[in-house]
Parts: sequence; C-alpha cells; structure tokens
Amino acid sequence: MTAREFINHMLVLPEAIVLFGACVLMLVDLQVKTERRIGSYRMALGVLAAAAAATLFMLFVNGSTKQYLFHGLFVADALSHLLKLVCYASVAAALIYSRQYLLDRDLLRGEFITLLLFSLVGMMIMISASSFITIYLGLELMSLCLYALVALNRDSALSIEAAMKYFVLGALSSGLLLYGMSMVYGATGTLNIMEVARVTAQLAGAASDRTFLVFGLVFVVAGLAFKIGVAPFHMWIPDVYHGAPTAVTLVIGSAPKVAAFAMAVRMLVNGLPDLAQDWQEMLAILALASMAIGNITAIAQSNLKRMLAYSTIAHMGFMLLGLLSGVIGGNRLSMDDAYTAALFYVIVYVIMSVGAFGMLLFLSRAGFECENLEDLKGLSKTSPWFAFVMLILMFSLAGIPPTAGFYAKLAVLSAAVTAGYVWLAVAAVVLSLVGAFYYLRIVKLMYFDEPSDSPRAGAVAPAHPELQMRVLLSANGLVLLLFGIAPSMLMNVCFEVIKAL
Repeated sequence: MTAREFINHMLVLPEAIVLFGACVLMLVDLQVKTERRIGSYRMALGVLAAAAAATLFMLFVNGSTKQYLFHGLFVADALSHLLKLVCYASVAAALIYSRQYLLDRDLLRGEFITLLLFSLVGMMIMISASSFITIYLGLELMSLCLYALVALNRDSALSIEAAMKYFVLGALSSGLLLYGMSMVYGATGTLNIMEVARVTAQLAGAASDRTFLVFGLVFVVAGLAFKIGVAPFHMWIPDVYHGAPTAVTLVIGSAPKVAAFAMAVRMLVNGLPDLAQDWQEMLAILALASMAIGNITAIAQSNLKRMLAYSTIAHMGFMLLGLLSGVIGGNRLSMDDAYTAALFYVIVYVIMSVGAFGMLLFLSRAGFECENLEDLKGLSKTSPWFAFVMLILMFSLAGIPPTAGFYAKLAVLSAAVTAGYVWLAVAAVVLSLVGAFYYLRIVKLMYFDEPSDSPRAGAVAPAHPELQMRVLLSANGLVLLLFGIAPSMLMNVCFEVIKAL
C-alpha cells in the first residue's frame, strides 16, 4: 500500500474506531462485576469522543473534497462528516440520559452499550454509502441491533411484542427496498450510485427504459418511507415507541432518522436525479399523508411516547417538503436551498427528539415510568427550570418562535412554495396549527394544573439525577433557542455541505 493509499484509507478511521471500540467493550464487559458499569459507560463515551475527533480531523484535512474508497463503495464528503457528528452527539446523549433509567430497572448491561455502538457503525456506513450494496449492509447492521434493543427488557410482554412487530415489518420493508434496487440494477447494469445517475440520465428519455426504472423507483421509495417513518408506512412507529424501554425509544427516534435521511439523499438526489419528477410526486403524497395522520392522530393520545411517535411521523412529513422541492420542472437551480432546508430540519428534529425523550427519562425513577400526560401536571411548581426546558422543547416541536423548530418549518415551507407546491405548503401550515394543540396541552398541564393526587403523584419530583444529565438537558433546550434566534449558525454549515454534493 502506497503512502497515498494509506492516507485515503484513513478516511474510514471513524468507522474503525467505533467498530474496534464496540468489539473491545464487548470483551471488557465480561469482566465487569459492578452493576453501575462505570468503566463500560466511560469507555463508550471515550470511543464516541475519539470517533468525533477523527471525523473533525478528516473534515479539517479534506474540507469539502469528495473522495471514494473501496472501488466506489464508500464516499467521504462534507455531508457524511456532518451527519456522523450529529449521530455521535445523539448516541452520546442517549447514553447519558439513559444510564440512571436503565440502572433503576436492572437493564444497564453490556448488551445495551455494545448494540448501541454496533448500530452506530451501521448508521455511519449508510451515511457514507456510495453503492446500493453498502446502503443495504449498513441498513441491516443498524436494524438488527435496534430489533434486539427493543427487546432488551425480556420480562416485558409489551417490549417483546414491539420487537416482533418491528422485526417483521422491518424485514418486509427491506424486501421492498431490495426488490426496487434489483429493478434499478436491471435497468442500469450497475450498483454504484454515481454510475446509476449517469446511466439513468441516458435512459430517462426512452419510454420503455423509463417505465422499468420508475417501476423499481416505486419500491425504492416504499422502502425508504418505512425507514424514515412516514405514512402509510408508519404502522410500526407507535407500537415500537410505546413498547420499547424509553431509553431505546430515544435511540430509535434520533440518530437512525439521520441515517435514513442520508440514505434518501444518496439514492434519490445523487442516484436518481433525472427521475426527480416521478419521486417528487410520490414524496408529495407521503408528506401530506404523514402530516395529516401524524398531527390529527396525536391529539387523541394520552400516552406521551405514542404522542411523540405520531409527532415523529408528522415531522418526517415536513422534512420531505424540503427533499421534494429541489428540482422544479427539470430546473435544478433551487436544489441547494431546498436540500439545505431539509438537512437543517432533520438536525433540528434530532435535537428536539433527544430532548423530549430525555425529559421523560429525567422524570422517571425506579418503579415509575413518566409516560402519561397526567404525569406532567404541576411540573412548574416542583421543578421550575426543567418545566421551562420542556416548554422550549414543546414550542420548538410545535414550530413557535423564537425556537429552532419555527425556523426549520419556515425554511421547508419556503422551499415548497418556491418549487410551486403552494397547495402542499398551505396544507402543512393548517396541519401544523392542528399539531400545536397537543404540544401546548403539555405546557398547560405543567403550568396551570396542580400535581395529581393519584398513586402516580410525585413523578414531577425527580430523584436526584446525575449532574451531567441535568447540564445536558438544560443545554439541549438552550441550543434550540440559540438556533432559533441565530439560525444562520447552523444553516450556513448545512448550505456549504449541500453545495459540496
């Protein structure tokens, strides 16, 4: 191997660090006797910090240069570096938020930490995939780990049922995605995404070849829709979010959405741009159905995890508004702005989701799960600061200024209007107003209701959670305010990343 090849292969150093760290952690944990697993916990955070440092170093050295490795199977570019950093932060937050919760329930095992790191490797491979093969390998590695994490609490029938539903529907969606990929391969003769784009540009004008490509595209979009979690492929989300331990729900609702977004960008934007008119129409229908089903159904939920599950469906519909607005009648001049808005939205959503589920973990304790609306009654009287943090999170999820959620929705709506989807933007605004009801209902319970006198009372008085959890949860809320007041800080980064595509 020449010096140049060695330097090029250093681009996979972050993946190597996380993979090696997960393998070592799996062996080290066999020798751990203490239930608190302080060493395993700190080692996992150290692995994430090392991977983040390696990614930042690669970003500093290569900038926005796009480089391919392993015969075009793997790509290192600005988008992959940014999304990997978001994944590291999300997984680190999940570890910090979940530790006390899992410890209280005797679920803080080496399996949780190890599976979490292996799933992160899958996400990283998906994010840097430049071939259908790499996408599928990363997707299956991530998914198999998540299936096992959902069933982490083996004594809970609800968790086992959720894991089985997730596994069966996940296998079905993987089959749809594979079938679509095989159709695209049959039409183009290649699995490399850049080659698919080149051949598709040549074939898109021929009616017979275009029909074959669009047939495969339908199955590809269906598989992507399941992984992103948009209607009508959303049926797994409420049951999995509800049945899984809250710590696992936090994991599923954050970093995997980043990986699914990257998969959609690689396959649709990079791989099939000349079929944009076809997949944009599909995404428009999925976006409208998701925003409608998500926001309307969430109103009827009394369980916070199910409410946030339907909220996820609605938010992924909003994210699709940015993805479907890049190409206007064959004109690609709006691509940078539209895809920047979508990228900004998915990053802000991850911050909001991590914070919301982190708050549920913060308010839970041994023998008690904070997962019903009544559990938040009177929070402002027992914990004023964290009631304020929860208020910021709910305002951001609802899209109320001056939070980041408001600017994220404004950006994707602006992109949709620019692309000519005025009817879709109007529907999104109306459904967003509908969705504001169930977010503001939580604010009302915290600030205007008295704590419940039921046997569940006392949930709003957390039992001395760790200092780092308090600090991180506070920072989580304040970051949303910061990006809402000064969105250009993150928006400019997203724009540069998308422009480098």
